[in-house]
Amino acid sequence: MSVAPGLPGTRPWMAWLLGLAVVCAVLGTAWQRFAGEPLSDQAGPVQWQRSLHFADRANGDIAVLDAASGLEVAHFQGEQGFVRGALRSLARERRRSGLGPEQPFELMGHTNGRITLRDPATGMRLNLESFGPTNAANFSRLQSASPAAPATFVTPVTQGKS
Repeated sequence: MSVAPGLPGTRPWMAWLLGLAVVCAVLGTAWQRFAGEPLSDQAGPVQWQRSLHFADRANGDIAVLDAASGLEVAHFQGEQGFVRGALRSLARERRRSGLGPEQPFELMGHTNGRITLRDPATGMRLNLESFGPTNAANFSRLQSASPAAPATFVTPVTQGKS
């Protein structure tokens, strides 16, 4: 058997084997994509929904206001990295679209357990359970938050941070 030109020490069967592996991978992916069960982005029917405004306070807290009454139902204290990041991404899309904070966000719980934060102004939607149960719980607690007794959610202090 001869050696493939330009590649010292290789044999033609190695190139054929590598080519066959690539073809199998492409065909397998195509088959799964077209013959497999379609991937669904649907969150399912809405079980509960709440319209909320979020506002930064001078002390760094995030106030959560009920859109219907305008009353504070909760506030987040401390770092709140996920909450801040989620709200920042929605606010950034509003700024890009030239929109302000007038329209509330919609927090929705679905019958299949998914939790969604949606911006009706831009159509942007965050499937919160995709970021893990702890992060989704930060928002799901707002379902029952009441203006009569506003809830305070504090980021726990971890070792090494002051």
